[in-house]
Amino acid sequence: MTWGQGIKGTIRDDGGDPLPFATIYVKELQTGTTTNEEAYFELPLTPGLYTLVFQHLGYASVTRQVQVESTFKQLEVRLSPQAMVLRNVNIRAGKEDPAYTIMRKAIAKAKYHVQQIDRYTATVYIKGKGRLIDAPFFLRGTLRKEGIDSSRLFISESVNQVEYQRPNTYKDKVVSIRSSGDDNNTDPNVYIYGSFYEPELGETISPLSPKAFSYYRFYYEGTFTERGFAISKIRVVPRSRGDNVFQGFIHIVEDYWSIHSLDLKATKLGIDFDIEQIYAPIQEQAWLPVSHKFKVEGSILGFDFEYNYWASVSNYQIELNPDLVEVFEVIDENVDKDLAASLEEKNEDVAAIREQIASGKEVTRKQLRQVIKEYEKMEQQQEEDPDLISNYSLEVDSLAYKKDSSYWAKIRPIPLSNQEVSSYAKTDSLAEVSRQEREGDTLKVTKGGGFRPQDLVFGNNYKVGDKAWFAIDFVNPQFNTVEGLSLTYHFHYSKTFKNKNWLRLGPKLRYGFSGKRFLSALQFEFAHGERLRRGSFKLEGGRYFNQYNHEEPIHPWINTFTTLFLNRNYMKLYERDFIDLSYRKFVSRKFSVRLGISLSERRALFNNSDFTFVDRENIFFTPNAPLNSELASTNFPEHRAMILSAGLSYEPWLKFRVRNGVKRRLPDTTPKFTFDYRKGLEDIFGAIGFDQLEAGVRYRFKVGVRGKVDLALQAGTFINDDSLAFMDYKHFTGNLTPFITTDPVRSFRLLDYYRYSTREEYLTANVHYQFRKLLVTRFPIIRLWGIRENLLANYLYTINAENYTELGYSIDYIFRIFRLEAIASFQDGTYKDFGVRVGIATNLEDLFGSR
Repeated sequence: MTWGQGIKGTIRDDGGDPLPFATIYVKELQTGTTTNEEAYFELPLTPGLYTLVFQHLGYASVTRQVQVESTFKQLEVRLSPQAMVLRNVNIRAGKEDPAYTIMRKAIAKAKYHVQQIDRYTATVYIKGKGRLIDAPFFLRGTLRKEGIDSSRLFISESVNQVEYQRPNTYKDKVVSIRSSGDDNNTDPNVYIYGSFYEPELGETISPLSPKAFSYYRFYYEGTFTERGFAISKIRVVPRSRGDNVFQGFIHIVEDYWSIHSLDLKATKLGIDFDIEQIYAPIQEQAWLPVSHKFKVEGSILGFDFEYNYWASVSNYQIELNPDLVEVFEVIDENVDKDLAASLEEKNEDVAAIREQIASGKEVTRKQLRQVIKEYEKMEQQQEEDPDLISNYSLEVDSLAYKKDSSYWAKIRPIPLSNQEVSSYAKTDSLAEVSRQEREGDTLKVTKGGGFRPQDLVFGNNYKVGDKAWFAIDFVNPQFNTVEGLSLTYHFHYSKTFKNKNWLRLGPKLRYGFSGKRFLSALQFEFAHGERLRRGSFKLEGGRYFNQYNHEEPIHPWINTFTTLFLNRNYMKLYERDFIDLSYRKFVSRKFSVRLGISLSERRALFNNSDFTFVDRENIFFTPNAPLNSELASTNFPEHRAMILSAGLSYEPWLKFRVRNGVKRRLPDTTPKFTFDYRKGLEDIFGAIGFDQLEAGVRYRFKVGVRGKVDLALQAGTFINDDSLAFMDYKHFTGNLTPFITTDPVRSFRLLDYYRYSTREEYLTANVHYQFRKLLVTRFPIIRLWGIRENLLANYLYTINAENYTELGYSIDYIFRIFRLEAIASFQDGTYKDFGVRVGIATNLEDLFGSR
């Protein structure tokens, strides 16, 4: 079909100024478009009579009937500022703002609106553009050489066919797409496919959340009438400004208590998000978004950026939930106390309340919550997988990238601006140059992806077959007093099979110049089975150095720094010839087992270097044997050991998310319980005999108003300790350096690495509480930078640790990445030490959020 007719024109305000991104909605087709940055619109339509609704936030809508014939009809539309009327409203004692009763009703009905739509399909057009505004001065030249500067736009367009199936299934098919540049993970899909009726959106509390009154103040701004509906404008003000809250305006359709439109802003770790949405009554009682505008801007490590997105949703086909189609009135019991008491007295059970709703009569917010809660409970019992949070699939049509400019000219509901036309022309020109270079039409030759000599030092990855790769890691230098300067070198081959099984095989090599020792080990790993019941097999053998604590609490680079510049050699090593075999299997989605066997011949090592860069006259390096309060000496004779291990993990309330058919665990939805058993087999392979039992739990959860608690508990004992070498003791993750590179929750800050390692019973407890507002974060500007504050407590009990305790305070997300801590330690309640530590932000993944 060719489109030679339709409507086009501009939308302006009363003064003649353009109104970019205004919405044009075609009532008969339940479709529409928006104006571009220059306030121009163009919408192809077949001949016929149409009812058009022109809208822009803050302006009164205009409805026109237009007859489309054989050509494009030119329209010039003027919108006047929205006239607000302050209605006479019932105000409760204490002069509560009338916004509160409006929002109480809207919040009470939010879950109803979520359940109201059984299914819908729609066409979504998304356009995005953005640019890097500024960069650190030392990188500007390099970026310009790569064609990245403030004049170069990222620009993209896509047309998607989306399908939603209650309660949590989205299918997204990309019909066509055209893009240039990198969006830097700023896409707005979390808002386009999310819902403000949900308690949270993009990890930010919705104004319609059941907890909204703990986070927001609401102010009534007035009411206007549009298409026969009364719309109330509510100002949303955070009780405490900062991350994870919105501010701005939300418009509520009275009687239906649904969203008419919104203009809300949020900040996350110093990055600003601005969201505008306009809804339309697809059916009278079902309002759905038809227009989205999304802006993100901010700065990360000196890179300033700005991105804008616009989405137009059209061709809605909806199916309403037959159980929830009634129109009824919601009573606010805080205002109409007598009526609410009467209703609740007459209808106490859910069946009676359902009958009340079905008859279109009044129900209280409490009664509505009862009905929806009971309804959700019944639906969850019928679900095949009640632990599934969301199911999202994305399919890209095979012709999606092959659409030409004439196609986009016909399908595009938001016309390109002059700047966008220019950017696309530049992109097409660069693409043509790239094509000529690939085909040899120019003198410039592109750099190939093959082997280069420098790869032997700096590393690289090479594709060597179908889903097969060969990788070289960069040469890793480090320094310690046993080896002096040492070089570590890894390379491996990996292969993924059609059934998603995969293997990896490769050696790791190491040479110490002072110790004149060459070490090597071979690693083989194979994973098999479906994702949530996957099993993994690992075999490793050779001769290598190990830290006494197998969790390796001392990072080699940190040890290099402390040895060469602080004269402190904290890393303690021993040598072993070994074969390690381990297997892990998820028996079910929430339950896994671990099995392992290790055979080794172990030897003590001694210092071979006293080199340092500073204070050569007062060198004092400690011996390579750790100091321990239970042993006079941790030195050991060469010996053999056979150690068996078994472990269980259980996550009882684990939830899942499916993306493109792949189900993924959401670990923060449940505590994780672990149980481990280790046994040294004396007189079978060597001289090591012991039995160790250990149990633990790890749980991260939210508490209070945006507080986060991270908790780790671990307890264990040796029920048989006939014969142990020091590396078989229970070791704890300590730290004596200025830096923290281990798990910030399960590690101590001032604890000696091996002083309290034990062969007796032990207990550790680690608690981190992240506050949204504590000391410096009481200042809104600090919170808006994304800064967080933590209090931490670490406790260790062993026979000699004397109730070792650490209490600390930390600031997270300094420059978005770093953490600064101040910690004091105590033994039996008596002050012992104080220190300052620098690390990586406690939960760095929060920088990007969940998608």
